Amino acid sequence: MSSPLTLLADELKNEDIQLRLNAIRNLSTIAKALGAERTRSELIPFLRDSVEDEDEVLLALAEELGKFQDLLGGANHLELVLSPLERLARAEETVVRDKAVQSLNLVAGQLPTASFEKDFVSLVKRLTEGDWFTPKTSACGLLAAAYARASPASQAELRQIYAALVEDETPMVRRAAATHLRDLVAQVDAATVQKELLNLFKNLAKDEQDSVRLLAIENVPALIAKLGQADIQGQLKPLVLACAADKSWRVRYMVANVFIQLVEAFGKDVTRDELVPAFVKLLSDSEAEVRTAAASKVTGVAKGVQPLDVVVSKVLPCVKALAQDESQQVRAALAGDVMGLAPLFGQKATTDHLLELLLLLLKDDFPDVRLNIIGKLNQVALVIGLEKLSQHLLPAIMELAEDRQWRVRMAIITYIPLLAEQLGEKFFNEKLSELCLAWLGDVVYSIREAATNNLKRLAQVFGVQWTKSHILPKVLELRKHSNYLYRLTTVFAVQTLCSVVPPDVVLSDMLPLLVQLSSDPVANIRFNVAKALQEIALVVDKTAAEQKLKPTLTQLAQDKDREVRYFAHRAMTLAAK
Repeated sequence: MSSPLTLLADELKNEDIQLRLNAIRNLSTIAKALGAERTRSELIPFLRDSVEDEDEVLLALAEELGKFQDLLGGANHLELVLSPLERLARAEETVVRDKAVQSLNLVAGQLPTASFEKDFVSLVKRLTEGDWFTPKTSACGLLAAAYARASPASQAELRQIYAALVEDETPMVRRAAATHLRDLVAQVDAATVQKELLNLFKNLAKDEQDSVRLLAIENVPALIAKLGQADIQGQLKPLVLACAADKSWRVRYMVANVFIQLVEAFGKDVTRDELVPAFVKLLSDSEAEVRTAAASKVTGVAKGVQPLDVVVSKVLPCVKALAQDESQQVRAALAGDVMGLAPLFGQKATTDHLLELLLLLLKDDFPDVRLNIIGKLNQVALVIGLEKLSQHLLPAIMELAEDRQWRVRMAIITYIPLLAEQLGEKFFNEKLSELCLAWLGDVVYSIREAATNNLKRLAQVFGVQWTKSHILPKVLELRKHSNYLYRLTTVFAVQTLCSVVPPDVVLSDMLPLLVQLSSDPVANIRFNVAKALQEIALVVDKTAAEQKLKPTLTQLAQDKDREVRYFAHRAMTLAAK
């Protein structure tokens, strides 16, 4: 009989990559079958020396090796997985290296203190000694974990290693160094950050490669947490402002993308006096990608600005210009964010400064712009009140309810129950009730389906009497429609509503409709009638089910269509319980 290791070797030779992947993902099972001793003496050496495969398989291996602590007989043997993981950390493929680094960082936290320097810190040093960039990029991701548990002497050496990586001739290494600087900053004391790492950050922020500079920006919040005000104001802030005006749009884009973090890190005074002017320039940037990133941060930045008059006088004019930006993506990003200004502005400022902007975006030609506004309308409704909502925004909402894009109509349907709660029954009946019922006859199936679910939520908001008076008559009317799809919508509406109205209403007002449609010439309707009767069986008592439902279900159980018979029998079984 073949051993688990032999079977593993055979599977890894298979031409089918999926079989090889399955073999790697079963390593834990194989290790358990071998036992801790054989896993240490046989499986780990095999994985270290024998696995040469496609990147997908190596990626899975890198992940599995990070889970081996309990399979080796304890943490004292965990150093054995470092060798195969080190090999994977040198791989050509980025995702394989990244996963190996992730597993190595997991292992680093579990290694015994006695062997940490010898096993893990030495591994990091070895990775930095090669001529090729791949092991060096992996080393950047391991430095913080090594530094956290290293001796003071080793920590000093690791900082020197990091400084060399920051100055490496290969841009890929400098990018990795920029990416992981904040991790190292978190482990280093404030004095050392000020003395050493701040200067290294400066080098990265001024790197000749824009791909390095843009990654450097993400480290600013971590540095601010460790630096005093003198260094923040005198050294860090000028670098940030310089990057906000960088010649490369990708660097400016990154600054815009993390601008909320910068506002939170620098504080209100710096934000008001120096970050807001920089943000205004980003909102007006020549590149659409930069304007898109900045437009999505308007509310977040405004939260960090005091007084709000600064937002109104300096930021809002740019926001209004973006509402008519030539780029659809810019307008969509703005629409998804700008509604958040309403709670900050309050009723008067929202009415004075935002309503016109919102109406403009609600009428935008690009569907995503309208969708993003619709999804956040409640933020404005809560601030300006129902009267102003109906006066200024409701006409636009009514227009969107008949929008040619079905996704826009769907978004309005989703928003209606929330709007109903805010408007109240009388106002809703006057303005929106007919609209909700009209959706039941929409030409798009997804809209009709959403409309039936919408009726359920509205019934929960306004109660049974409202449902009987305003919903059921329209549902009953649709059962006579010549198009079977509309008759089917009637069945769906009954099936949806039966769980939110009392059983007596179900039996008196809704069941007769299903009885009539149980003889419909379309089989699709008949088997959905059976499914609806099954739902009714859940809400009525056993006697009612026996007397009111069984005759119709018996008829359907003898239907010529197999699916109708199946659902009828299933409903009868449930009704009999």
